[in-house]
Amino acid sequence: MSSFRKINEKLVTLGVRYVSGPKRKYPINPALADDLPVFQYKPSKKTHRVFCWGNAQTGALGIKGLLEKEATTLRFPKRLGFGEKFEVVTAAAGYGFTVFAIDSSTDVKLYGTGINSDSQLGLHEIRKDHPLEIIFYPQPISLPIRYPETTKILKLAAGRAHLLVLTDEGVFLLGNNAYGQCGRKIIPNEDYIKSNVINHLDKIDGKNIVDVECGQDHSLLLAEDGSVYTCGWGADGQTGLGHFKSTENFSKVEGDIQGEKIVQLACKSDFVLALNDKGEAFGWGNTEYGQISLPNNEQQLANPTCIDMVNKLGKITSVASGGSFCLVANDSGQVFSWGYGLLGLGPNADMSKKPLKIPETLFGRNDFQPDTRVIKVRCGLNYSAAVTNSGDLFVWGRNRDCCLGLGHEKDQYFPLKVAIGGFVQDVFCGLDHTVALCKPFI
Repeated sequence: MSSFRKINEKLVTLGVRYVSGPKRKYPINPALADDLPVFQYKPSKKTHRVFCWGNAQTGALGIKGLLEKEATTLRFPKRLGFGEKFEVVTAAAGYGFTVFAIDSSTDVKLYGTGINSDSQLGLHEIRKDHPLEIIFYPQPISLPIRYPETTKILKLAAGRAHLLVLTDEGVFLLGNNAYGQCGRKIIPNEDYIKSNVINHLDKIDGKNIVDVECGQDHSLLLAEDGSVYTCGWGADGQTGLGHFKSTENFSKVEGDIQGEKIVQLACKSDFVLALNDKGEAFGWGNTEYGQISLPNNEQQLANPTCIDMVNKLGKITSVASGGSFCLVANDSGQVFSWGYGLLGLGPNADMSKKPLKIPETLFGRNDFQPDTRVIKVRCGLNYSAAVTNSGDLFVWGRNRDCCLGLGHEKDQYFPLKVAIGGFVQDVFCGLDHTVALCKPFI
């Protein structure tokens, strides 16, 4: 008797019937065939897959099994089970925490996992007056949404300990407000661990808000007319308001971006990059690492300034700003980096005041793939990432807690492709962990 027949008869005695696939047919007991249930593989209806890797101790990866295994890091991208249960549409990676927006017609549209020391993931209690400071797998974050059936989350931005949630009802701000980064009055000695305060801005100066971004302790809003508003910690000029102090209310940023239509903002720490609709870059904030060269070796810039050296590189389409370096990509798919850190050009290229071009071949362009180009650049605090039009993800930089997802703990001096089971659409970089949103290959 063949092995397949033995397996089939064993399955039949258990009351299970397997149907034939497109190329192979397994024998079925005809006497019981009509009475047995049929189990067939059904492809997931989810259009996105979520992968994460890096530091597992903070709970930011949202994988319950890692806690049981006492794992401290996840070296390779792992598919997140939460992303199979819910349709994740966007995410954000903060300093030790992650938030996910889902497509939902209920009032629960946002989930968070990781460090919650300042209620940046909302107030969660194991029992009354005992708030959770760490959440190890995604939990719902309640927002005061007016129209739960129709409202959608459009964008998320996470700082060191605060969170911005952009919806079509406006923006919600929660978490630490010690410097006014949540756009509300600073309350001395406010207890953030037990805070359930969520600030809501419907519009800004009567205009719809179309994008949000967070630095470490300051926040940025982009209005529909391309104007920028900011609040929070400003000691290094990162608010762009012409002074070096914090502000608790959103104020309009002027300088060289006055009258410009800004379409993208980027900041991971205390230096801001802004991109207008003509593909020109502007910057402000802490420039001690050569992000913008200033006269008299000044290291703080409080007014938005056009970055001429970048605007000579072609039409810029994507910008990113890390802790001490910057990245841009132009409409030809070329990537340039400058500042201080691992710039993607080897161990000796760790400081440059001028943009350095990273060879296109390092991002997969060659004679067999001549049309490959980088379409998005992103930064963590000390590492970089680039997404190509082929859905590939390349990373380089400091590999803190395996945040690069390359299977090892070593720093990476050149862009290297991440082995990930999906077509990468976007990547969200934190301090020591990374999240990627992908589409299935089929």
